[in-house]
Amino acid sequence: MPDLTSTANPRVKNLVRLRTRRHRDAAGVTLIEGHDELALALDAGVRPAEVYWAPGLVADPGLLDRMPGARTFSVSPEVFARIAYRESPDGWLAVADAPGRPLDALELRPDALVLVAEGIEKPGNVGAMLRTAEACGVDAVVIATADRAGTDFANPNVVRASKGTVFAVPVASASSEEVLDWLRRRGLRVLVTTPAGRTELGAADLTGPSALVIGTEATGVTELWHDGADETVVIPMQGTVNSLNASIAAAVVLFEAVRQRRGTSAR
Repeated sequence: MPDLTSTANPRVKNLVRLRTRRHRDAAGVTLIEGHDELALALDAGVRPAEVYWAPGLVADPGLLDRMPGARTFSVSPEVFARIAYRESPDGWLAVADAPGRPLDALELRPDALVLVAEGIEKPGNVGAMLRTAEACGVDAVVIATADRAGTDFANPNVVRASKGTVFAVPVASASSEEVLDWLRRRGLRVLVTTPAGRTELGAADLTGPSALVIGTEATGVTELWHDGADETVVIPMQGTVNSLNASIAAAVVLFEAVRQRRGTSAR
């Protein structure tokens, strides 16, 4: 018999409330749904406070062995259907501390590579950038925003879209002014991608400590970044479109940085 069988249970109601940012911010937590996302979060050192699993959906409950300190609850299919936010749930849902840290708490290597995205709000774009950033081994992903509340890295859809890499990549959010000041104090070269960039991406030097700055597809980056850039970079395109989706642009510039850095280390 599962531990939780009623959708009226207070724990179930609280999990549903945690879908809203106000309740997540108040509790300082996020929801992690899915076996793969939870496994990656565990690999990154996350220690969930609570884990809910549906025996009727879970083929192998072995993941529970990796969370000895968590309070675990088996739930009925009806309860899991209520608490799940994915269209095709696999029976795993955990509550853990929200990701994200202050800018000054981010640790950078001497040859740091940082991705800065200004004004990116859609969870799908944020998640896709985080997956690429993790694949490229970046030191941090920073979202520059005009909203004092900052980017909601704890949004379950960011966790889902990132496949859990939001826990593996150091992330922070602050105003554009604060981010630019932080980059200057850390000694990073600021390279801003823009259709009006002066240097083609392949000709730009991305081998030293660098911050690669991406804006929204619709409006690009604000004037602050144009004025503060050490170099403006353009992604060469042969078609008729003059812009790329922000997460695609981030992938292009990050993998170019990886290519250049591998070439440098090989010499």
